[in-house]
Amino acid sequence: MRTVRGEWHGIVVDPVQQLMRRGLSGLSLAFVAAFGVIFFHALAQRPTGATAVRLLGGVTADLPLPVALLRTPVSLYVPALDLPVWAGMTQLFLAFALAELALGRARTLAIAYATTLAGTLTVRVMIALGPGCWGLGLPPQIGQVLDTGPSAAVVGLFTYLAVIRRAPIVFTLTGGSMVWESIARPNLAGREHLIAVGAAIILGAMHGRCRPWTQAAAARLRCLPRPGHRLR
Repeated sequence: MRTVRGEWHGIVVDPVQQLMRRGLSGLSLAFVAAFGVIFFHALAQRPTGATAVRLLGGVTADLPLPVALLRTPVSLYVPALDLPVWAGMTQLFLAFALAELALGRARTLAIAYATTLAGTLTVRVMIALGPGCWGLGLPPQIGQVLDTGPSAAVVGLFTYLAVIRRAPIVFTLTGGSMVWESIARPNLAGREHLIAVGAAIILGAMHGRCRPWTQAAAARLRCLPRPGHRLR
């Protein structure tokens, strides 16, 4: 019961209190993410729009790496082809809303991009390994599969929040569901979701360890003499 109460305060109560203080401006990333997915979905319904969406945010593993890196931020807003756009809209809005209220805009964007990029880059490594490498490798034709959608970012944000707020129930629901998905549907998306979970765990574990270093560095900077100040 204590664990449930702690998770309720860390994952729900604290962000709601932040929302009461900051108002709707605290949900700006959530609104941008939701409207971005809706916009690109509507744009892709026409042939010309679909071409524009593919050129702006279509990421595949056989693309040159610089092109893929340029398209990856936009690819977060391009809905995956095998999923209905409205199915994950609630999860998308909730993940970005809770993360923005709990972490701030800069860290939310960093975690969302890092976990998405981790999946995108690891797929290239798996294709380079080949299909016969202990079940980790992938066949070359996977490089032509369109790899878009915000699902990896959503999974990464929920997992990161669960790690830093010490919420085992939320972690089990997010990470456990990804493990089950990868077993039930062993496809590219399932692998990328597992990679996003792993990347979020590492980033969450680094969060507590990096804070003392940054605080110590800030203290040293405050002790440095200011320009024009003479040491006696």
